[in-house]
Amino acid sequence: MPVLELDSRDLYYEISGEGDPAVVMGGWGTYCHGRQSSLPRAITAGYQTLIWDYPGIGSSGDRDDLPATTARYADDLARLLDHLGWSSVHVVGLVGLGACVGQELAIARPDLVRSLVMTGTWAQPDPIFTDQLEGLRSAHLHAGFDVFQLLVASFSFTADFYNANRDRLLGSEGAWGELNGRAHAHSRLVDACLTHDALDRLHRISCPTFVLHAALDVITRPEMTRLLEDGIPNAEGETWEDLAHVIAGRDQKVRFDRLLQRFLEKVEVAG
Repeated sequence: MPVLELDSRDLYYEISGEGDPAVVMGGWGTYCHGRQSSLPRAITAGYQTLIWDYPGIGSSGDRDDLPATTARYADDLARLLDHLGWSSVHVVGLVGLGACVGQELAIARPDLVRSLVMTGTWAQPDPIFTDQLEGLRSAHLHAGFDVFQLLVASFSFTADFYNANRDRLLGSEGAWGELNGRAHAHSRLVDACLTHDALDRLHRISCPTFVLHAALDVITRPEMTRLLEDGIPNAEGETWEDLAHVIAGRDQKVRFDRLLQRFLEKVEVAG
């Protein structure tokens, strides 16, 4: 089991593929432990790809005396990349927390980040976003995982996708299933989300950056994601009118693969 010991805890990671280095991070979960099929094919087909478990999730340990912040998670990732001898890494943050960790990494360690791609993200929480995440946390802590999963899944997908796939989205093997039985770990991830504030530091991100805006996202709304495109020098962006919080379904995944491939090829050409 590939682990790096940090601060008397294990940080679990997996590496697959060949090519230039890339790291992919999601939101409140992990792509490890057999979930690699959910990764963008544009990354897995052409890059040596790192995925890892956030503290307290999957096989990574956590310590309650350490702060739960995106800056700390970015430091964990930086120490892991240094351990692997990786630099100039393509960073893809999908659906929330991973994109925020990518921001912090690009600010603190620009030597490690060759490019940054983000979806479903934010630079600073606002009141409605804060209340939504607090509500989801409270549902998990006090009503249980099933109620939390029902709420987060119904908020995160388009109505058409949810209605057609409800049975597989819900249940122990469904969406956010890795949080089942880990309400405390989830609560700490919420802490990291709600304390993330990079708005006044976005100008320090110097790598090529792409931000995908989702017109149907009711959690990380387009007005939140556009702050990143506006605040990061030379950042690019694109709005999908049919996209909710999560890229879902074959058509959207194929379209995202093409978008990601075009952007990374442009980064390669620019050197």
